[in-house]
Amino acid sequence: SRLTHTAGGMLAFLRGAVQPVTVCRARDIVQKRNSSIYSKPPKSKIGPGQSFLIMSVFAVALLAPAGWILHHIPEYRQRAKPPPS
Repeated sequence: SRLTHTAGGMLAFLRGAVQPVTVCRARDIVQKRNSSIYSKPPKSKIGPGQSFLIMSVFAVALLAPAGWILHHIPEYRQRAKPPPS
């Protein structure tokens, strides 16, 4: 009973002490997020070549690990077998 009372008192103390800091921090985060959002069209457009390159790199980054694993499945199967005794 005493432990829960102490913890409850501590939580109330922390809630009162942290609240103004949390409000200021939240306001700063919202201002930073809004400052990085632009409502105008881009100044320079990304061409089809750049789009293709970016999408290709992204696809390779996603598919290369899976391809590596699939290619080496026979090796993994041989290693997994315990030696006959």
